[in-house]
Amino acid sequence: MAQPSVILATGSYDHTIRFWEAKSGRCYRTIQVQESQVNRLEITPDKRYLAAAGNPHIRLYDVNSNSPQPVMSYDSHTNNVMAVGFQCDGNWMYSGSEDGTVKIWDLRAPGCQREYESRAAVNTVVLHPNQTELISGDQNGNIRVWDLTANSCSCELVPEVDTAVRSLTVMWDGSLVVAANNHGTCYVWRLLRGTQTMTNFEPLHKLQAHNGYILKCLLSPEFCEPHRYLATASSDHTVKIWNVDGFTLEKTLTGHQRWVWDCVFSVDGAYLITASSDSTARLWSMSTGEDIRVYQGHHKATVCCALHDGAEPSAA
Repeated sequence: MAQPSVILATGSYDHTIRFWEAKSGRCYRTIQVQESQVNRLEITPDKRYLAAAGNPHIRLYDVNSNSPQPVMSYDSHTNNVMAVGFQCDGNWMYSGSEDGTVKIWDLRAPGCQREYESRAAVNTVVLHPNQTELISGDQNGNIRVWDLTANSCSCELVPEVDTAVRSLTVMWDGSLVVAANNHGTCYVWRLLRGTQTMTNFEPLHKLQAHNGYILKCLLSPEFCEPHRYLATASSDHTVKIWNVDGFTLEKTLTGHQRWVWDCVFSVDGAYLITASSDSTARLWSMSTGEDIRVYQGHHKATVCCALHDGAEPSAA
């Protein structure tokens, strides 16, 4: 099976994962995930595998196969897995779960290698670009930095007491971190440069982005430079695009009929894919703010999407 240059996948409460031709909108593969909903999807840096976070397992599927069976299952979480991602070389995977833990998995070995206890349901985990720190956000409003070198929690922040942190995002150069919460607020910190650790959070901005929940926040990728954007996806049915220089509103993406759960930028930041409770995913032009493709096929809420349209690390 020839590997597509653009891999786009969506996950739904209908217990399926769908792979799409990004340009035509055609669904070319459907995986049935019988035992669980799909909460989060992530593609490995080499484009070979798709991780699907469910309840309570993480399944790894071969992108270039038609097999409905996962090639690997990661099983030590005990509740919904809400976050999953990969280290830049693809050697290890990280995850966060409503069981209150953040875990690290070596993809070349079975089992969980490390576990960190957050003491509250973990909603979001991101890896700092330095590849040595994980940042988690939980249901009680805590943000924690896990230093993988020291193997400990190096920093704790509570931007708003008892307000769940839904989503975290870090700028590609490690200069900013943004946390979005259930009150529609984004907290922005500058991460002070020149230090090996990133425990120096300097408050930069508080952005009242939406009246509803923010379900996902995402900073634009490196190849979007010199433009820097923050996308916020909300229960108010919209995605807003903010200019990071001053946090002014650039565009509001309207078209989804229900909650927007997830979003992902193309590698050059020219496009945004979104996933919604209206059962669709959409492709948006960042220059016009218009939706240029609707991906229809799921029968229930589409809650996560993954896109890899860049080069593999070995080809870069």
